[in-house]
Amino acid sequence: MAKVVETRDPYTAGHQERVARLAIAIAREMELPEEQVRGVGVAAVLHDLGKIDVPAEILSKPSRLKDKEYSLIQDHCNAGYQILKNVDFPWPVAQAVLQHHERMDGSGYPSGISGDDILLESRILAVADVVEAMSSHRPYRPSLGLEQGLGEITRFRGKGFDETVVDACLAIFARGESPWE
Repeated sequence: MAKVVETRDPYTAGHQERVARLAIAIAREMELPEEQVRGVGVAAVLHDLGKIDVPAEILSKPSRLKDKEYSLIQDHCNAGYQILKNVDFPWPVAQAVLQHHERMDGSGYPSGISGDDILLESRILAVADVVEAMSSHRPYRPSLGLEQGLGEITRFRGKGFDETVVDACLAIFARGESPWE
């Protein structure tokens, strides 16, 4: 399923797999049970599944999105949830996909929930997604680099992003490890 999204959005080819590798590394750094780590990995691979509902020309648009286009992009969380909600996973995959753009301070989307109302799995996905996205090329900008991605999660540690998740991510890279190599 994840490959379908990547065929429609070549700029994010490999994004879901890289997010999954980082999310799994973060979950392990946090010493979560291996069964929960597997669930994080499945949710990460599927986190952008809802983008199959977004027109390809919006996904690959090289310029700033208009408000309506951005709204369509934001709808990918709900679309992914709708696709996955009736699939019998042993983990809360659909809910994690729905919440992966929520932020600890309530500033995220689609529901604007905050704090512990956001699944831990979603909080892990949020950090992994931002770090990977900022480290990769996009149609509208070149890669900003890993350092800037890590700087972003550090700046919003405890505000947008869960402190424990950010600390785990930073610890991985501080040791010189890269889940992408």
